[in-house]
Amino acid sequence: MGSKAKKRVVLPTRPAPPTVEQILEDVRGAPIHDPVFTALALEESPAPARNTEDPEARWERLYQQGQAYVTANEQLRQAGAQLRQKCEDLRHIGEELEQDVVQVTQAALPVTSAASG
Repeated sequence: MGSKAKKRVVLPTRPAPPTVEQILEDVRGAPIHDPVFTALALEESPAPARNTEDPEARWERLYQQGQAYVTANEQLRQAGAQLRQKCEDLRHIGEELEQDVVQVTQAALPVTSAASG
């Protein structure tokens, strides 16, 4: 355990980071087909133009999107109404439960006070 645990590996010092001028000079000097630039161009390429889409198909697609929106909107309205009703039901059940707890507590009080006396 002696000598191996005590040896420290001395790493070489890190080089200073490049200055902004050095980075700009490197970018300006890079060829246009540098993989960095071509990889970024592929990621940022715009979607194919929709001008090539058939006008009938475009109108059908827009109609289908609108119909899906209306259907989803109606489902959300129904779900909202159901949630409001369930919330109201839970509120009533909670009030009834509180009343029952009060009744049970009041019914138990005379028995508790009689047993202690």
